[in-house]
Amino acid sequence: MKQGVNKKVFFTDLDGTLLNDRKEITPGNQAAIDLALQEGHKVVISTGRPLASALIQAERLGLTREGCYVIAFNGGEIYDTSRCESVYRRTVPMSLIPSIFAEAHRRGIYIQTFSDKEVLSEEERPELHDYVKRTLQTFQVVPSIAEALVQEPCKLLAIEEKERGQIENFQCYLTQQYSGILNAYFSNDSYLEIVPDGVTKGQALLWMCDYLQIPVENSVAAGDAPNDIEMIEAAGVGVAMLNSFSGVKEYADYVTKADNNHDGAAEIIRKYILQNS
Repeated sequence: MKQGVNKKVFFTDLDGTLLNDRKEITPGNQAAIDLALQEGHKVVISTGRPLASALIQAERLGLTREGCYVIAFNGGEIYDTSRCESVYRRTVPMSLIPSIFAEAHRRGIYIQTFSDKEVLSEEERPELHDYVKRTLQTFQVVPSIAEALVQEPCKLLAIEEKERGQIENFQCYLTQQYSGILNAYFSNDSYLEIVPDGVTKGQALLWMCDYLQIPVENSVAAGDAPNDIEMIEAAGVGVAMLNSFSGVKEYADYVTKADNNHDGAAEIIRKYILQNS
């Protein structure tokens, strides 16, 4: 499936990037995405969200056509939406999950993981309800995560909305205790993503370019959060949104003039994808 030399691939985060603050796509962004696909370019949703949630958004955005893909779990799974099949997957070892959940509970930190279809938690807390409302998912509260899982998950997610220092300490514990096995980084101020070591959106971008046989220099990546930094750095052109979190813009080749509420993604597509396509 060798691509034409001018074909490009656009990697876009969802929340704060392609979607506005109401979790909707603006008409301008939708029109630009549609035009890029019509011209034969590839569009890859790249998100920290679980695959089930990302696929709901892909369906709503019309990104289930040829040339559309989803990077979910911050790079833990890659899915071809036109063929309805997973093409890449990495997971957290099942043997580590009980001890990580126990340590989070000991510290009073809420933690959850994911089956193929829903969120799994050992506690029913406000953080759980807020998360499933935002990501349009269902959930199940179970006595034991390890017993409920039928396969190893791509990630665990710890959420702490009040005490940032508490979850930062948990992050330090995880990266030291499981060095070389797991990594833990923030996707926003409250969400600590716990994934296999080496799993990032940047690594997924490089894998996808090789899979699609599109040169990395023909890739454009857009994001707004700390978990987008590796993707922004890895891309041929890395773009940070005007509304990006602190510390993200310094890694970008370009910062949008418009934010996620005012067609910022369309600005990127017009400037870097459609130009000379």
